[in-house]
This record gives sequence, structure tokens and C-alpha cells, in this order.
Amino acid sequence: MLQVISLLVENKPGALMRITGVLTARGYNIESLTVARTLDPALSHMTIVVDVDPSLRSLVIKQMIKLINVLQASDLTESRAVAREMVLVRVKAPVDRRTAILKEAEIFGARVIDSSVEGFALEATGDPEKLDEFIDVMRSYGELDATRSGLVAISLEGKKPRLSPPVPTGSGVEKLEQKTGVPNG
Repeated sequence: MLQVISLLVENKPGALMRITGVLTARGYNIESLTVARTLDPALSHMTIVVDVDPSLRSLVIKQMIKLINVLQASDLTESRAVAREMVLVRVKAPVDRRTAILKEAEIFGARVIDSSVEGFALEATGDPEKLDEFIDVMRSYGELDATRSGLVAISLEGKKPRLSPPVPTGSGVEKLEQKTGVPNG
């Protein structure tokens, strides 16, 4: 079953590698991964879709929270959330089919990004199932090339997210040891 994971992470080198390393080391297939900075340039938001047995979903979230740089981890699989994906499609089609392509694009809420004598480049956004249908319809009009962004999701829950404190590294660990007298916190 596919699990949708939302992560808030420190925007630092190596964070993505650690997260994907934990997932792949445990044999979870990453179906989709999107990451970008948030409004705060020191933080990034990740949406990861992994193929996980439903009984292991809570374990995956616990593993993510333990990682350095991960401040928040949420399972959005069955939560109130908005999840969208984008697809860019290039359709090569003869002139006599172009009007039909534009009508279909309008039905799916797609935008024409580029037009040439060979065909169109289209952009569509929506849930993955809708985009699968859009691609199938466009395939019937001619030669097709498509690329997808991967899922982006945000929770609609009203509660304010609780952030885990960053795990100290390097000099931060030494300062913590000096302050508490206990190695590693």
C-alpha cells in the first residue's frame, strides 16, 4: 500500500541522502519524492510516497523522526490533506486533431505551455488518477511524451505542528556535554 509522508527538515546538505537511505535500507520502494524550500529558507518540505505494508506505516514515521535534520514527520495517507501532482505532456499530432486536443485539455483543466507546427506542450495539475486519465486521453491523439512531478501534499488538520528539536552535531554535542555533563545529551 502506498503511504504519503510529509516531512519538515532542516535545509542542509545530506538531509535528503539520510532520509532516502533509511527508506531504501529497509527495502521500501520510493514511488515519488518532492522537496523544496519553505517560506523559511532554512527549512525544506518533503513529500515522499513509499510502498509499505500498512502494518509498518507508524514504524516508518518513527524512523523518520529519529533522523538528524528531520523536525516533523506526518503520515498523510488517511489524514485530511490536499495532494496534487503535475504532468507536462508533449503531444505531436496532425493539424486536423489539434482542436480536439485543446477541447480535451480544457476538460482536464490543462494549460497550453507551448504550441508549434508539430503539436502542443501541455501542463495539468491534479490527483494522480486524474492525470493518468489525462495521459491516456492525450495518447489517443498522437505521439506522446510525458513527465510527472511527483506528489506534493499538505495537511488540512487545524492543529499547529510540533517540531522536534534538531539533533546537535559536532560542536553542538560538545557544548551539550559541557552544559549537562552527560555525553550525547
